[in-house]
Amino acid sequence: MRSVHFLLAFVLLALASSIASAFDPSPLQDFCVAINDPKAAVFVNGKFCKNPKMATANDFSFSGLNIPRNTENRVGSNVTLLNVDQIPGLNTLGISLARIDFAQNGGLNPPHTHPRATEILVVVEGELYVGFVTSNPDNRFISKVLYPGDVFVFPFGLIHFQLNIAKTPAVAFAGLSSQNPGTITIANAVFGSDPLISPDVLAKAFHLDIKIVNYLQKLFGGNSE
Repeated sequence: MRSVHFLLAFVLLALASSIASAFDPSPLQDFCVAINDPKAAVFVNGKFCKNPKMATANDFSFSGLNIPRNTENRVGSNVTLLNVDQIPGLNTLGISLARIDFAQNGGLNPPHTHPRATEILVVVEGELYVGFVTSNPDNRFISKVLYPGDVFVFPFGLIHFQLNIAKTPAVAFAGLSSQNPGTITIANAVFGSDPLISPDVLAKAFHLDIKIVNYLQKLFGGNSE
């Protein structure tokens, strides 16, 4: 049965690769400020390339994705992302893979976005309640309960989540259409930024008492310096 699960994951990669060319080489980090002196450059849009004659099988492989991850944390989930930093051979190929482990009874991969990727997810264990919200002005909420073998797509850049509603742990695999998709977890970004967003701004935006905003910023570990 587990061999079937991993076969599904590899099929997922193949499906994701068909959409990868539509997005890379888009920005592969949050921004890339132009500079006239190449000797002073620190980043490129992607990675520097190894001499192809020096490439080995280790540049294109990763072991251990079958091992369950620890979900004993505040949200009850653990994401293992295999992007270009873990598999150097992914550079310029426009694809990455993630394993997502969920604790039983409510393990959550909280609302987040991938600023550089579409995501396609397959459930291999558990039951996941998943959904995404469309952009303004409609803000439509599209959701579904997924069972083992079910697949769901989260469109490029939209806020989405996954929640385990089973009484047992859940596992899913996700293909993403970028070698570095990035993740913005909404609550962490809004209430845990460094430095903090002005509480006045958040109180007005979310229609909250400023004391609640202050509490949330402390909860999410925002830096006021």
